[in-house]
Order: sequence, then C-alpha cells, then structure tokens
Amino acid sequence: MVGMWWRGSAGSAAGVAEGHHPHEHAHDGHRPPSGSAGEDRDRGIPRIEPLARLVDSERFQIFIGSIIVANAIVLGMETYPGLMDSYGGTLRFLNAFFYGIFLIELLTRIASYGLRPWNFFRSGWNVFDFIIIGGALIPAVREQATVLRLLRLARIVRLMRFLPDARVLLSTVTKATPAVLSMVVLTVLLLFIYGIVGWTLFGAELPEHWGTVGTAMLTLFVLLTLENFPVYLAEANTVTPFATIYFCPTY
Repeated sequence: MVGMWWRGSAGSAAGVAEGHHPHEHAHDGHRPPSGSAGEDRDRGIPRIEPLARLVDSERFQIFIGSIIVANAIVLGMETYPGLMDSYGGTLRFLNAFFYGIFLIELLTRIASYGLRPWNFFRSGWNVFDFIIIGGALIPAVREQATVLRLLRLARIVRLMRFLPDARVLLSTVTKATPAVLSMVVLTVLLLFIYGIVGWTLFGAELPEHWGTVGTAMLTLFVLLTLENFPVYLAEANTVTPFATIYFCPTY
C-alpha cells in the first residue's frame, strides 16, 4: 500500500522514458494537474498520493477559497460596532472555526509530503501560508492584537493562490517592479530639482510652503494633484513674476 502511495521522481522519469510529453494531456482530453501538485510532479518531488490528490483537488480548493471569502466577510462585519455588540460572540467563534479549518488544511498539505516535509517550503506560496497561519500559534503574537489582526487579514491574500489568472497578473507586476522603481527615482529626482528652484525663488517670502527643500518637494507633490493650484500660484506671483513660468510645467 505504501508503495502505491509514494510516487516520486522515479515515476516521472519512467513517464519521460516512455516518450510522454506534458502537452500530450491536452490532446488526450485530460486536464493537467494544477497548483502545487502539478509543479511538484514536474519537479519529481515525491508525495503521498491520496493526500496530494485531496489537497490539490478542484473541490478542495473551491472549499478553501469559500472559507477565505467567508472569513473576509466576518472580518468586515467586525468593523461595525452594532454588529459586534449583538453578535460579537458568534463572529469570534466563526473566526476561530475558520482558523481551525486553515490549520487542518496546512497540516494536511505538509503531511502530503510524507517523510520529506521540507519539500513543502519549496513554494513561496506555501511559505506564505505557513507564516500567516502558523504565526498565530506563537504566544507573543497572540498577545499582540494588532499583529494578530494583520495575520487574519493576510489570510484573505491566500485567495490569490486559487486564482491562476490573478497569479499571472501578480507575476507580471512583480517583473515590472524594476522599471517602476526607475520611474520613482526619476520622479523624486525631478521633484528635488524643482524643489531647489522653488526654495530659491519663494523660500524667503513663503517659508510655510517653500522654506526647505523637503517642504518644497511636498508642495510640488500636492501641486501634481492640482490641489489648490490657483492658491499656490497667486501666492507665488506676489513674490516674483517668474512664478507663472515656474508653475506651468507642474500644471
């Protein structure tokens, strides 16, 4: 029986030796394994097959996704004082109940790796789940209401795990982060240059908004939103006739 359960890299290697290709499943009408189960099989990571099929099945993922949504609704309801006064005990019970389900799910997924539980942590999503679920068991964390609430809130992010399209979008955004950071650096550089010029022109007469380079950069950031733009322009025009020329590029 154990031999039937424990299928690993040997099974994957046998499939390659027989000439099977992962894309052939699409032509056979079979759906390729999704989530960590498919990835683990592709990497040849051995797992206990019944547990792996359970935790990676579509029904199980839909069930856990539904619990995450229900948990989010309960967290939202807790922000209403009237509901907490009337149903506070019920809401706290539901939170504890949902956490129990998440904990059982986590332990089952770790158990599916059998005698090699460390393979569970090869996936970044698995590490994330372990931190936000297991972290609530740490006594020091349980004593910090704010940290505990943030961990409960982070469980909602786990919904991304069950949305493949959302994971693709998140991956795309992550890959674009370096370009975004370059834009941020360029924007800060421009604000700094304009801030120095603004401090030079208006710093002495309008110290509240242009007295330091930091204050000037903050004022410019507000001007980018066009908040009180006419007011700032009118004040600057009383100091120097070059104010209009200075403010036009920010507009």
